Amino acid sequence: MSDVITVENLRKRFDTVQAVSDVSFNIKSGELFGFLGPNGAGKTTTMNMLTGLARPDGGTIRIGGIDCTSNPRAAQHLIGIVPDESNLYPELTGLENLCFCASLYGIGKSEREARARRLLNEFGLAEAANRRFGGYSKGMKRKLTIAAGIIHEPKILFLDEPTTGIDVASARQLRSRISELNRSGTTILLTTHYIEEAERLCDRIAFIVSGQVVLIDTVERLLQPVQDKHILNLSLATSLGTARSGLKEAFPNLEVTFPAEDLVRFEATSPIAVGRLVRHLEERDAEVLEARRMRPSLEDVFVETTGIEAGLMRQEREKRGGAQ
Repeated sequence: MSDVITVENLRKRFDTVQAVSDVSFNIKSGELFGFLGPNGAGKTTTMNMLTGLARPDGGTIRIGGIDCTSNPRAAQHLIGIVPDESNLYPELTGLENLCFCASLYGIGKSEREARARRLLNEFGLAEAANRRFGGYSKGMKRKLTIAAGIIHEPKILFLDEPTTGIDVASARQLRSRISELNRSGTTILLTTHYIEEAERLCDRIAFIVSGQVVLIDTVERLLQPVQDKHILNLSLATSLGTARSGLKEAFPNLEVTFPAEDLVRFEATSPIAVGRLVRHLEERDAEVLEARRMRPSLEDVFVETTGIEAGLMRQEREKRGGAQ
């Protein structure tokens, strides 16, 4: 597959903050490429430069073979944009919003209404077609915003945090729709701070931290280094208390971490004997409720590569009302 997006040494500064620093990557035609990183990592700034909403301080951008460095909007006809905050009009109905967006791309009246009604059906919004957008729920607003971004059937779609702040059912439906779009041939660049979402959806992922890309690879290859890792989580009835003291010393061959007050995580390169760990804790008055062996995930790779604890990413999700 040929490259449909090529970015080299992209840079952007806001006053004293270097938001994006020498970011380079390429996206192949038909690929679903993900930017994964915490809030403030530079994901949205990079997206804005690619879509012409911000002008880079340096670097080059090519989209669909078009040099967009000096003319950021040269490839607008090829792309669809779904920002992290809706850009639709609250006073218009769902149908009116979609028809208006289609008109901006020169689509005729009969065709734009037909496309709008088809998308309303596909996104489960047909019954809300004549309701004002301002009265939609968060999930409904997100669905319509994505529908507006694809009404002109773009070859390339930019999705910025598509499932942030919406309910679980809506998030699942949107992920399914994103996968369908990609399978139909749409090239997609998606930004997210949901590790699980990136792992489920993306062909390749770029880890971005403090404005820099620290690693790019396929999900399969990213997971290879942790495939031989053994992980065991012990859930406790109460906080560890005094049982926490000396736990690492008692099991020097295990990597011991404490993701929560009532949770202990053990990692090793060989199978972990559960019984000895449970006895050790219970002898120190810590009641073990559950022992669960965990499959190594992209979360483990992300933490190891970036040094950012996945718990911080989850806290961000909870602050913004996100659901998985």
